[in-house]
Order: sequence, then C-alpha cells, then structure tokens
Amino acid sequence: MIPLWENQNDIPLFDPANPFVPHLVPYILDSSRQLPCIIVFPGGGYTHRAQHESDPVCLWLNSIGISAFVLNYRVHPYKHPVPLLDAKRAIRLVRYFSKKWNINPNRIGVLGFSAGGHLASLASTHFDSGDKKNNDPVERVSSRPDCTVLCYPVISLAEFAHEGSKKALLGENPDPVLVWTLSSHNMVSSKTPPTFLWHTSDDSSVPVENSLLFAMALKKHGVPFELHIFPHGRHGLGLASETLYVKEWTKLCEKWFESIGFIGYNV
Repeated sequence: MIPLWENQNDIPLFDPANPFVPHLVPYILDSSRQLPCIIVFPGGGYTHRAQHESDPVCLWLNSIGISAFVLNYRVHPYKHPVPLLDAKRAIRLVRYFSKKWNINPNRIGVLGFSAGGHLASLASTHFDSGDKKNNDPVERVSSRPDCTVLCYPVISLAEFAHEGSKKALLGENPDPVLVWTLSSHNMVSSKTPPTFLWHTSDDSSVPVENSLLFAMALKKHGVPFELHIFPHGRHGLGLASETLYVKEWTKLCEKWFESIGFIGYNV
C-alpha cells in the first residue's frame, strides 16, 4: 500500500470521522527498462470500490507488459472534489516516482469502470500541469494522463445520468453549473488524451449514450479514439472473461495500446 500523501495531516479535505486514507496498490513489473503504466479506477457508484474491477485488471495489464496500480480513492460520504483530488494526486505520484519504479513518465494512463470511468474521464479533462511553486514536489508534476481507457463509464450527470453515482458524488440538488462541468463530455478539449471506450448497448444501469457522448466530443476536438459497442451484456462485467464477444475487449484494448505506441518494441 502506497499512501497518496505521506502524512495524514496533508490529505486535503480529510474527515477524521471517515478516516479512509487514499492509497495505491502496486503491481509493478520487474524490468531493466522503463515500462508503461496504467492506474486502475474501480467502479462502485462512488459508494464503494468493486474488487473484480481492481486487482484482476492489474494482473491482466501485467500480462501484456504494463505496470499497474489500483487507486483506492475516497468515496461516499466524501463528495466532489475529493475523488478527483485523489485521482490527480495518484497520477502525479506515479510520475514523480517513475524512475524509482521503472516507469516511463510519458506513458502513464488511466483505466476506469463505471463510476471509476467517470473519475478517469474527469482526470482526462480536468488535469493541470502542476503547481511549480508548491512546497510539495509531487504537486509540481503534471496530472495529465497519457491515455485513457473507459469501460461502461458514467459520463453525463444530466441526461442519461446514473442517479446513484450522481447523488453519492454531488448530494441532493447539486449546482447546475457543477453538474455541467462534471459531465465530462462537456470538458473535452484537443488536449484530452487518446481514449479507448467500450460499452454494451443494453446496459440497463449506465446507458450506452454515456460512451457515445464522450466519443462524439472526442471526434469534435480531433482527439484519437476507439469505441466498441457490444450488443449484449450486463453492467459491471469487468474483464468479462466469461461473456461471449464482450470478453474480446481486453484483446482489442491491447491492440489499441500498440496502435498509439503505448506498448510495443519501440516504447
């Protein structure tokens, strides 16, 4: 376990009544060269973190030559901006310690499922280059991911919203401006990283329109992306290893990693 902040007193918006310490679980490959890395954001509606979308995903990433971390970010009763603060800090931390962990600082991506996909999409649209005057050297580092993988993600907090995630993150009667800015398709820009998305067309929990909205925004701003919509499959499949057709998403994603130069002999 690697705490995102070295001292509990440094954790922003920390609530002693809910003393969860956000942290990374490392799956770092032993290598003589710097490897690409993915930080995994499990789903759980911002109320918990789904185990089947955590460690097994890191093991798959390891199997294709990618070091990985599970981000155990803070969830309800914590609300926005806490999960996003944790996500941005995780990216900064991995980049800051990239040499120590044999990670390529220019090959650090994020992968999220469902509400974790929403968090990954926020990290990909609300990043910054770091605060160069901060006393904490980690905070001086960029929080921009180099690529993004979104698996049946929550994207919109307005139309097509997953109401449970929205309520857990923003509470009752949230500010409409906040709803708009945290509907991440509204915040896509030309600097949003290359993105791989997949969804099932009959997802009854998080409508497929969420992925379609993000893909259309990526297209509008000229961001490279790959989108796969599978005809059938329940929400929350994770690696989907026992689901016909949908289980192919990991192979498709591996090929996409190769196509953008994230993995491969020249990386």
